[in-house]
Amino acid sequence: MQYDPVKRSIGVFFNASPWLRILFYRLLDLLLLRTWHVKKALRHWYKTTPLPFRGGAGGGVDSPAGGILDAGSGFGQYTYFLSRLMPATQIDAIDVKEEQIADCTRFFTRIGKQNIHFTVADLTTFCKPDTYNLILSVDVMEHILEDELVFRNFYNSLKPGGMLLISTPSDRGGSGVHEQGQEDSFIDEHVRDGYGTDEIRKKLGRAGFDRIDVHYTYGKPGNLGWKLSMKFPIRILNFNRILFFILPLYYLVFFPISSICNALDLWLKHKTGTGLIVKAWRSISNP
Repeated sequence: MQYDPVKRSIGVFFNASPWLRILFYRLLDLLLLRTWHVKKALRHWYKTTPLPFRGGAGGGVDSPAGGILDAGSGFGQYTYFLSRLMPATQIDAIDVKEEQIADCTRFFTRIGKQNIHFTVADLTTFCKPDTYNLILSVDVMEHILEDELVFRNFYNSLKPGGMLLISTPSDRGGSGVHEQGQEDSFIDEHVRDGYGTDEIRKKLGRAGFDRIDVHYTYGKPGNLGWKLSMKFPIRILNFNRILFFILPLYYLVFFPISSICNALDLWLKHKTGTGLIVKAWRSISNP
């Protein structure tokens, strides 16, 4: 099953005007459980990080305060969130897909965001030593075969004390595999089904990180919420794009249920799950 063609089709509709694009971001905020977990982690980082380090007035990638890297920016929804959370901080947003970078550049220019710079770049070669206080990578690493090279680039691009935040599928079926004997991933662009907790800890450790926190997301409630809010609607759209117009009726019935599932997943601790939130810090004492 192909996920990117559906995303592109939906994106075309919501790119008609800036307010539709912002509405699209709001819908993603509501429907995507990974967004709930990522934003929770970002808000916690923001609240617990000293102001000069997270970027105050006049902060930017060339200032002592440092900046932020959205590594694999996609539609730009997390870039938009970060730009509102920290409006004075410089944000670099990169993606390997030229059309998405061009699209995001047009949108953010139209809404007057001057502290955001979008660039086409490959994470296996992108490195800006000692530049960023925060690097965000959401649903990216499962697409990259040379992941340890990217982890080293992330480590070197962080300032001492900076944090890397990753959202990625786990090896417990995070790409929709291992379900009813399926051999193919629900998201067929992935190069790996997901990460084990020990595996990603070891890979990040070899990259230089010595403080690493990994926890499961998409436990039982989250997995049900994801199926109701995303998997089943995407199957509908893969069948026929015209069915897009029945989705409001579908969500009228199932959105309240999926929201309760997502809220439970956000606040409960899970012994296992099909997603991971990973935080890794570059040591201050070992730059």
